[in-house]
Amino acid sequence: MFVSYLILTLLHVQTAVLARPGGESIGCDDYLGSDKVVDKCGVCGGDNTGCQVVSGVFKHALTSLGYHRVVEIPQGATKINITEMHKSNNYLALRSRSGRSIINGNWAIDRPGKYEGGGTMFTYKRPNEISSTAGESFLAEGPTNEILDVYMIHQQPNPGVHYEYVIMGTNAISPQVPPHRRPGEPFNGQLGTHGRGQEEGEEKEEAEEKEDVHGGAPEVFTSESAQTFPVRHPDGFSSHRPDNVVPAAPQPPRRSRDHNWKQLGTTECSTSCGKGSQFPIFRCVHRNTHEEVPESYCDSSMKPTPEEEPCNLFPCPAFWDIGEWSECSKTCGLGMQHRQVLCRQVYANRSLTVQPYRCQHLEKPETTSTCQLKICSEWQIRTDWTSCSVPCGVGQRTRDVKCVSNIGDVVDDEECNMKLRPNDIENCDMGPCAKSWFLTEWSERCSAECGAGVRTRSVVCMTNHISSLPLEGCGNNRPTEATPCDNGPCTGKVEWFAGSWSQCSIECGSGTQQREVICVRKNADTFEVLDPYECSFLERPASQQACHLKPCGAKWFNTEWSMCSKSCQGGFRVREVRCLSDDMTLSNLCDPQLKPEEKESCNPQDCVPEVDENCKDRYYNCNVVVQARLCVYNYYKTACCASCTRGANRHAGFLGSR
Repeated sequence: MFVSYLILTLLHVQTAVLARPGGESIGCDDYLGSDKVVDKCGVCGGDNTGCQVVSGVFKHALTSLGYHRVVEIPQGATKINITEMHKSNNYLALRSRSGRSIINGNWAIDRPGKYEGGGTMFTYKRPNEISSTAGESFLAEGPTNEILDVYMIHQQPNPGVHYEYVIMGTNAISPQVPPHRRPGEPFNGQLGTHGRGQEEGEEKEEAEEKEDVHGGAPEVFTSESAQTFPVRHPDGFSSHRPDNVVPAAPQPPRRSRDHNWKQLGTTECSTSCGKGSQFPIFRCVHRNTHEEVPESYCDSSMKPTPEEEPCNLFPCPAFWDIGEWSECSKTCGLGMQHRQVLCRQVYANRSLTVQPYRCQHLEKPETTSTCQLKICSEWQIRTDWTSCSVPCGVGQRTRDVKCVSNIGDVVDDEECNMKLRPNDIENCDMGPCAKSWFLTEWSERCSAECGAGVRTRSVVCMTNHISSLPLEGCGNNRPTEATPCDNGPCTGKVEWFAGSWSQCSIECGSGTQQREVICVRKNADTFEVLDPYECSFLERPASQQACHLKPCGAKWFNTEWSMCSKSCQGGFRVREVRCLSDDMTLSNLCDPQLKPEEKESCNPQDCVPEVDENCKDRYYNCNVVVQARLCVYNYYKTACCASCTRGANRHAGFLGSR
């Protein structure tokens, strides 16, 4: 009867809507032309004050591995969203306050999917694409019927977990769709014009039915159990009536007391194994013949509510649950990837992890595999190190390093591992840059054939960068470039007498020539030298001029000898020898056979110890002091002065001979 009433009501509503020009929309309150909508709290026509959105970010720095609680989801929460802020090796876990694991419990990682818990269905997502940066997430519509706890299985630094859910407030009104109404009840606060008479008729018939129930057969169910049975509505029609349409008052068919509801079998089990569910099927039958008749013959309000019954309780066969492959351990070249393989069984709509032996009838899939995203490029050293950029001191040298692909092409450096790149530049130390005077040998000829003249040599200060000899800087003590020479006296007459030009002061390059200019008196066969003023009335000839015989080419230059390494018993001293060209640059064109010696012996005489009258042995057994090496102490050094001194001289001579 109630169903028939609803069908007629819906037909009236549909006719009224189609009759209105343009057609008006129906709000969430089922009123035609209403503009009410459901707010974020799920309340029809609400103002978003009937609930509270709880959100935050869990950013605590965790130090120990394992399960760490993130947030508590209270009972009644809806629109639940728990999401990692960035991809990581951590996992999210969910369990009830009673301790029952829902997702990723007991160190077992579940596959992404849907999991029931807390009275709602959670969707577990775990993006696994290599390019994806999204983290794990739990999503559920709710509401929850118990308190749930969200955990993080901590394995690496926490990237942050964002949580959000909605809870209803104290001033919230009943959300979503209005409840089903009995025929004749107020429709959104409005009563139909003829609904009251219908209601009275219904009450009268119900009273008659109740009288029959009290004395009828035991197969009839009470109306209390029928009140929770959901009403099925015809497809395509709304289950509520708009306020501006008055429903007709159809006369319900008269129900006979000869019929009642009876269970005729059950529905098919929802699963073939692992505990499913089924429901009893109730049909309207004749009380005496038990013959099935149309449901309109029975009181729909007396129809029992089908209660869920378990079925197929035996567990399903175990199976291997295969997880997704992890990312390749290497971006190029041969690497490894892993996946989780767990033995599972389905029971009571839950997938449970069981001992591996239960899957022994099946071949276990591989948990590791090789992988190669691409062939790696490698570094190649194309050239040797160059010479140092400076002749002395600290400079740099370089070499050519390229990134080469597996087919031999030069590619960008980013294609190779930058951490393994060989150095292509490094410092080089060529030793200290010292300076020394370099000298040529004295010229062989004197500048004057008779009388006083000079011999010359070349002197140049050069940087010493190819030797580690103990030479100091050039300083101000420049060696002389000329030295006097005398080839004997000359004779002449009263006049300026100019001698022949001397040989050039140097055998090559730019030098000077000297000649003697004197005032003489020429006698018959002799010359008398006079004071220069005696010839002052005459023009004095030049006594010096420049000369240039030929380009020098390369010539050996050498420094002065260093100090002898020992003052006696034979030492050595050294000097540096260079081959220099005309412009005083290094050359390799000198004759090697004419190269001056760079090292020679010196001070070959024996060392004579100085005799100190105060240095004597005070004890007869000072030789024991020397053998025991006690001379380093002042007391023994004084008490056995002579023995300690001789021992020290022998030790010094031994070191010098090595």
